[in-house]
Amino acid sequence: MGGPLVTVRGVEKTFQLPGAWPWSPSRAVPAVLGVNLEVAPGEIVALVGQSGSGKTTLARMVLGLEEPTAGSIALEGQAWSGVPEKDRQARRVKYQYVPQDPMSALNPQQTPLEAVSETLRALGGLPAAEARAGAREVLVKLGLEARLNALPRDLSGGEQRRVTLARVLALEPRLIVADEPTSGLEPDRRQAVLRDLFGNLPEASGCILVTHDMSAARAWAHRALVMLAGRVIEEIDLRAYEPVHPYARLLFDPWSRPAPGGELAETGCPFLPDCPLADGPLAERCAAAVPPLSRLNDRHAVACYGAEAPTVRDA
Repeated sequence: MGGPLVTVRGVEKTFQLPGAWPWSPSRAVPAVLGVNLEVAPGEIVALVGQSGSGKTTLARMVLGLEEPTAGSIALEGQAWSGVPEKDRQARRVKYQYVPQDPMSALNPQQTPLEAVSETLRALGGLPAAEARAGAREVLVKLGLEARLNALPRDLSGGEQRRVTLARVLALEPRLIVADEPTSGLEPDRRQAVLRDLFGNLPEASGCILVTHDMSAARAWAHRALVMLAGRVIEEIDLRAYEPVHPYARLLFDPWSRPAPGGELAETGCPFLPDCPLADGPLAERCAAAVPPLSRLNDRHAVACYGAEAPTVRDA
């Protein structure tokens, strides 16, 4: 299958935010801290975590929409981060983004057929007739045959998302980054949109799914990276194992105990204030240093001093 589509090594991102007043000093806000990530051809990797965990910032850096403060990103073995935009432009068509808000990505005066045709002309380099035929084909495949000439305002939320999917899938990209692609939809509509996305991925293409929906991650992703306070605190093959980090277990089984209500710890393990495992000497160790991401086996890693042995998922 060749080498990885995405190779992220030690990536960090720090934002400089202005102070409260014009004369106040700016402050550094770390968003991503030392993350490693690989995505293989044909693989779906989920980035999961609560808001502010750094997953969207990491995804945007993979696409070159944000530049890392430190570390490196390569796509298909070629340097991507730190490369001038003029040198990346010709490659961008292979790496596509599915936005969280479809209406912000659609021209309100363009029909689905016009929107996808324009994408195939401008980015795919097809003549107008071929672009229109290709647009019709992918829109019909996504169940929009009766909505080819509707305006975005007349489409349902699920139909708007299918149009954004059609624009991406029509280009047959090597990598798709989908940022909360089912946000705001009813559960049955979410499943339909995810089926449309993952059921039509080009052969050997990879996908990064940014999501709050743990059921979507379980159903579709091969692996999940659980992020907290800018770090990966668990990397897990969802087909084989159950999460063991207490924060990850809470995300995937929110009925097990109340959601964290306090602030994250500023030193040591950020989950310490709400961790049910931290007690006595273990709590002191967790407060003293951030747990490193350590391998439990070749398909499971966790950053937790109190983590138990990996739990095999029921067949």
